[in-house]
Amino acid sequence: MKQMHLIIHGQVQGVFFRDFICKSAAGLTGWVRNNSNGTVEVIAEGDEEKLKKLLESCKQGPSASKVENIDVKWEKATGEFSEFKTIFI
Repeated sequence: MKQMHLIIHGQVQGVFFRDFICKSAAGLTGWVRNNSNGTVEVIAEGDEEKLKKLLESCKQGPSASKVENIDVKWEKATGEFSEFKTIFI
């Protein structure tokens, strides 16, 4: 198992990006949130192939979004998550 940490830049807030990510994260655990700087942040854990599929989904985003860049960091999974959900800061 691996952990993938994403910071997604572009027109990614107010376009249902978090809902899109939650639906795309089937079989994974972790969270997605909006950051105050206009980015969307994702931490997801699970099978590497499922994580790569989620990353590809993030590159496309929902139809109203415009993804400009994604910062990706791969780590060892912590196992601290039991589900995938939206969190609020």
